[in-house]
Amino acid sequence: MDLHIENRRALVTGSTAGIGFAIAHGLAAEGAHVTLTGRTQPAIDAALARLRSSAPGARADGIAADCATAKGAEAVFSRVPDVDILVNNLGIYERKPFFEIPDADWMRLFEVNVLSGIRFSRRYAPAMVKRGWGRVLFISSESALNIPVEMIHYGMTKTAQLAIARGLAQSVAGTGVTVNAVLPGPTRSEGVVDFLAKLAREQGVSEQEMEKQFIAEHRPTSLIRRMATVEEVANMVVFVCSPQASATTGAALRVDGGVVQSIV
Repeated sequence: MDLHIENRRALVTGSTAGIGFAIAHGLAAEGAHVTLTGRTQPAIDAALARLRSSAPGARADGIAADCATAKGAEAVFSRVPDVDILVNNLGIYERKPFFEIPDADWMRLFEVNVLSGIRFSRRYAPAMVKRGWGRVLFISSESALNIPVEMIHYGMTKTAQLAIARGLAQSVAGTGVTVNAVLPGPTRSEGVVDFLAKLAREQGVSEQEMEKQFIAEHRPTSLIRRMATVEEVANMVVFVCSPQASATTGAALRVDGGVVQSIV
């Protein structure tokens, strides 16, 4: 299927690794001109080299900036004044019992996971509306629906993204701009792979067995009985960013392997 996003300008926040990089790679492979963001120049340089190596001819650049802050966002805006596709992927998480989460941690996760997407959407969506075409994506999580008791503040931010995506979609109704949220489940990103490898070494089992144990113990409702790959998540995102998905907006699209048990 030709997704018809050649020459579209795309920006993916938090895209030097993991799901964000896979999304940037997928968009670039379809012919979009992609801007990656990360906090350090070495991370940007490494990601661009990796992308160009695996997708020859890809048009991509990168900006080293902390997109979680207003100052960092402005640095990106000054370099990239306009985009057709915005993927708000930037996000962090931490495991911490509810009664040990101070105000500062609640505010930090909210600013990184929620307010960053608000800032970028507020900047780029109006021009999309004027042109009559655009795509805004929020990378949420199945944790938005299955609030994890070990990191309630993270779950709160993921649920907030669903509300923002739906509300923004309604705000731009009928303009040719779509806004959606994508909800990955357990995904084999670099950080997760390293975490499972460490557990596997400690318990004297293979990484494959460790993954099976993790799914069985922590995500027993998974229907695929494994973690998704970052590419599987990115495939959904890239499709929704295309004209082929023009009737999909205001949606919470799950790529969770069936972890969430509700059918709506």
